[in-house]
Amino acid sequence: MISIEELTERFVARYERVPRVFSAPGRVNLIGEHTDYNEGFVLPMAIDRRTYVAAAPRGDGRVRCVSAEVDGEVEFALSGDLAPAGDWADYVRGVAAGLLRAGQLLGGADLLVASEVPIGGGLSSSAALEVAAGFAMLSIHDRRLSPVELALLCQRAEQEFAGTQCGIMDQFISTLGVAGQALLIDCRSLEFRLIPMELGEARIVICNSMIRHELASGEYNRRRAECEEAVRRLAGHLPGVQSLRDVEIEEFDSVADLLPDAIRRRAGHVITENCRTLASVEALARGDLASFGRLMFASHASLRDDYEVSCSELDLLVEIASRISGVHGARMTGGGFGGCTVNLVDLAQVDSFVASLRREYQARTGIDPHCSVCRPSGGVREEI
Repeated sequence: MISIEELTERFVARYERVPRVFSAPGRVNLIGEHTDYNEGFVLPMAIDRRTYVAAAPRGDGRVRCVSAEVDGEVEFALSGDLAPAGDWADYVRGVAAGLLRAGQLLGGADLLVASEVPIGGGLSSSAALEVAAGFAMLSIHDRRLSPVELALLCQRAEQEFAGTQCGIMDQFISTLGVAGQALLIDCRSLEFRLIPMELGEARIVICNSMIRHELASGEYNRRRAECEEAVRRLAGHLPGVQSLRDVEIEEFDSVADLLPDAIRRRAGHVITENCRTLASVEALARGDLASFGRLMFASHASLRDDYEVSCSELDLLVEIASRISGVHGARMTGGGFGGCTVNLVDLAQVDSFVASLRREYQARTGIDPHCSVCRPSGGVREEI
C-alpha cells in the first residue's frame, strides 16, 4: 500500500503543488445484509483499511483525477451536464455533480487516489472513494456538509452514476464511523447508535474469497425490485405496510403462502434479518459471543438459501470456518456473489484459524484467500 508520504510525493511530482490528504474507511457489515434499502436495521463497522485522496484546488472549474491503481488521467468540467462516462472516476463525477446540485459552489480540483480497500471485495471500496473524494473537494474550498448530508449525497452519486440502487449503509458508516465502535443504523429514520465492540479475547477476521462481485451487473438491483414487489403484494393483506421493515414475522407467516416462491423467500430473508440484527446488538451488550456467532451463521444461511446472493466460494469459506476451533460465527458480508466473509474468532485461535482456512480453501478451489484481522476504525478525516 502506498504511504501518505509517497502519495504526497507523487502528487507534487505530477502537479507541482503540495496537496492536503484525506481518507475514508471501507467497512465490514457484521450483520444486517440487504436490509438497508428495505428501511431496516444494519450493524456495520468502519475498518482500518482506507481510501486516500490527495487534493489541491484549481481555479478553472475542472477536475483532474489520477489513480495509483489505474493508468491514465481522467478530466472533466464542473458543469450541470455531468454524466457517467463508464470509468472508475464516475464515482468522483457523481459526487461532484451532487455537490453542484446541492449549491456547494466548489471550484476545480486535482485529485490523486490510492486505496487499501479491496475492489469488489464487499468492503465498500466505492463508498470509501465517494466519501473521501467528496470530503476532499469540499475541504480544499473551505466548505462543509454534515456527515449525514455527505453520506446521502454520496449514496445518490452511486445510484445515479454507477447504476447501483444501494441503501445508505456504506456511505453512512464511512462518514460516521468511530474507532472501537460499530454503528446500529435505522435506515428509515437515519437514527444511529454507537455499539461498543467489546469482544474480549475475540477478533473480527475478514477472509477474501478472491472472487470479484459486480453489483452493477443487475442482480443487486433485481433483488431490490423483488423486495418492492413483495411490499406491493403484502400491502394488500397487511394494512400500513410501506416497506418490509413494517412486517412482523408472525404477520408474514400468516400470508407468506400467498406470495410467489422467489418473492416469499426474498421478503422472508429481510424480515428475519432485521430481527437477527437487533438480537445481535443485545448479544453484544451481554458479551454473549456464542449467541452473536449463531446469528451470523443463520444470517449466512438465509442469504444463501432465501436471498440467493452467496456463491460456492463464500459458502465454502463459511463451511470451513464452522468446523475450526475457536470460531463463534461466520457469514458472507456485502452485496454478495463474491467478496468476503466476516468471522468472529477467539484471539488465541486466530493464527491457526487463518492457516487452516487458507489450506483447505486453496486445496478445494486452487485460490489462496487473503485473511486479515480488522479493528473498528474512524470515519472520513483529513490526514495530518
